[in-house]
Amino acid sequence: MLKKILVLSVTVGNGHMRAAEAIKKAAGNLYPETEVSILDTFRYASPFLEKVVLGTYMEILKMSPVVYGYLYRQAEKGQPLSGRGKLEFNRILNLLVAPKLVKYIKDFQPEVIVCTHPFPVGIMSHMKKKGMFTGPVLAAITDFTIHSFWIFPGVDYYLIGDEQLQPECAAFGIKPENVRATGIPIDPAFERKYNKKELREKLGLNPELPSILVAGGGLGMGNLESAMKTLGESFDDCQLMVVAGTNDLLKERLVKLAPDMSCAVKIYGYVNNIHELMAAADLLIGKPGGLSCAEAMAMGLPVFIIDPLPGQEERNAQFLAGAGAGLRVDERNLAGQVKSYLQDAGRLEIMTRSAITLGKPRAASDAVSIMEEAVANSLKR
Repeated sequence: MLKKILVLSVTVGNGHMRAAEAIKKAAGNLYPETEVSILDTFRYASPFLEKVVLGTYMEILKMSPVVYGYLYRQAEKGQPLSGRGKLEFNRILNLLVAPKLVKYIKDFQPEVIVCTHPFPVGIMSHMKKKGMFTGPVLAAITDFTIHSFWIFPGVDYYLIGDEQLQPECAAFGIKPENVRATGIPIDPAFERKYNKKELREKLGLNPELPSILVAGGGLGMGNLESAMKTLGESFDDCQLMVVAGTNDLLKERLVKLAPDMSCAVKIYGYVNNIHELMAAADLLIGKPGGLSCAEAMAMGLPVFIIDPLPGQEERNAQFLAGAGAGLRVDERNLAGQVKSYLQDAGRLEIMTRSAITLGKPRAASDAVSIMEEAVANSLKR
């Protein structure tokens, strides 16, 4: 049994920390006596770096997603943000973050460290090289793609979203024995089986009407307001659940719009039961964040993808569409596309089966088992 696990993450958006929390919850379910610490790496070790790096990152996403997409694609090719540029950036990270992190690790004494964001992967690679940490290090990749940002020497296992991504790992020189297709770590609540009609009644929905979930992740990003208006004005024979996340201003606007819609609409802010909303829905409309997609697949929920950000969201969209579990939808034709699938149960069922095939509801629990395996292997050396 594992005694101590350290999970290193970074608060960028919502998904990386949610993956970290999923691992902690799974470890607690499997081994209640195991101590699991989640460290928001930058916030703990260098608030200055958090403000500069993550502030810049979020501003680029908000102000110029096209620029972010360009940088992401260039880095995929091993250009400016990988290679020498990546090494220089990682050197700065190590100078600012590593000293405080070394002390934390020395005090906490984890048997294994798992990273749910690429920045701490680079820091741990440096620390392993310098002998500052000798235990196993795992990287839990939180998108349905493999990017050079995540690739560093000294990583014992890469946890990836699906078996289909193994050739991408091989292209980066990662040995097959160092890759485990656990899936993206999601809350163990997704491991349970749910009765759709019973859940709809619990949530105050009509158990007989088709249910559409519209969500933009924890931050409520994307054109949720436009999507709700389009659907709400086009249907009277279905019901909408719209999740605004932590975007309080968006929630206020949606609440004001809801009474004017032709169909029943329920508006939510940030929710802790997204697993129930997904289990009650027939399809999800939203942005293709890695965690949201993994959660939907675990529930066998087809995803109609709108407004993906250039970069990893584009890659997630391509992966889901290629697997038949997602559909990239032009917002101008959103109502028409949704109507055509709701009226053709066979087409929606095909997408549902594809989603079920991709779904890995035990991803977080399997990640913990692999950590245990990694620690056992390290003790044999």
